[in-house]
Amino acid sequence: MIYFIYVIILVAFIDTFAQLPIISPFAHELGATPLLIGLAVGMYSFTNIIGNIFAGFWIDKNGAKRVLYIGLGITGLILLSYSLVHTPIQLILARFFHGLSGGLLVPAAFTYLANTSVKTKKGKSMALSGAIVGLAAVLGPAFGGMMTETAGVKWVFLIIGGLMLITALLAFLLLPQTEATMSRRIDSKETGKSIIDLLKNVPLFYAYLGSFALMFSQGVLAYMLPLKIEALNYGNEVSGMLMSTFAFTAILIFILPTNKLFDRFAHEYMLNTGLVILGIGLLLLSVTSQLSLLYMIMVIYGIGFSFIFPSINALIIQHTNVLDRGKAFGLFYAFFSLGVVVGSVMTGALAVTANGAFLIGTTVVLCSSFILFILIMQRKKASASIN
Repeated sequence: MIYFIYVIILVAFIDTFAQLPIISPFAHELGATPLLIGLAVGMYSFTNIIGNIFAGFWIDKNGAKRVLYIGLGITGLILLSYSLVHTPIQLILARFFHGLSGGLLVPAAFTYLANTSVKTKKGKSMALSGAIVGLAAVLGPAFGGMMTETAGVKWVFLIIGGLMLITALLAFLLLPQTEATMSRRIDSKETGKSIIDLLKNVPLFYAYLGSFALMFSQGVLAYMLPLKIEALNYGNEVSGMLMSTFAFTAILIFILPTNKLFDRFAHEYMLNTGLVILGIGLLLLSVTSQLSLLYMIMVIYGIGFSFIFPSINALIIQHTNVLDRGKAFGLFYAFFSLGVVVGSVMTGALAVTANGAFLIGTTVVLCSSFILFILIMQRKKASASIN
């Protein structure tokens, strides 16, 4: 069943990534103003944050399976509804509900994966899930762009919506009930931690800070890399190849024996190392214009990403139990979505150049790394004094 969870993660992230190249042109085609285009693009991420947090409570109350198949079913129906969209306002409404329902999927999938993984191989399981996300990052935009060119933008939503509905039915029929609900039945006195308690948990804060910094950099990269490539007079396909280079690098680290690193070293150290590498990659992007060097830098960026993503997931697993893991993953993916929104909106609002945006990303990521380092050292000293 663990492999079917990977399929669900793939479907959920293909839905997310397939939208990237098509929403702005679709909104423009419907006659949207620049403001409405921005709302259409950003609405999904905004309501996704709400869905992530709501999903956490629902998962801890009813188990991840129910949230998964209901979320998949509702998201599938909403995707089908895009075929009925004829105005910018209708598109914004569809994006509102799409983000809300889509926010249920990833926390539920990762909670289910965490609760079913072998205890000694949590890091490896999360590394493999990272490979799935990387694969979706390659397949999603390619599928969205290709299908739009050949059959029209609405067929992107119809096909992914149909795939969601089939996956929802299979999840309902095939997945066994999750551990969270059974634990509540055994011990009704244990209710798990509140969101405030989870935010105060220092190791979990490592994960939340790391997820925000990672996706802030992703927001900057997705927005500014195509602009940098355009300014250098390279074709649009170069941006896609550079993004694929980073994704394939991360996938290789996730699936090769290097994935054993995530169970061998402390997750917080792997996370901080990844942030430093990511910051270096962004800094190099800001000062480099030679194409061959840009490909090498995207390899560096991919290594940083590959160290961060499994580590923050594994930290959540390590420092939660089945009663509050859903809320913890919901918070994690809320920070995930928030990072993308803040990263792209901030750089757009400041009206900086691509190189300036990469420097802002460098500052945010390396400052996050420094804060994380201080927190780790403080916790280590506190632990040593107790012992």
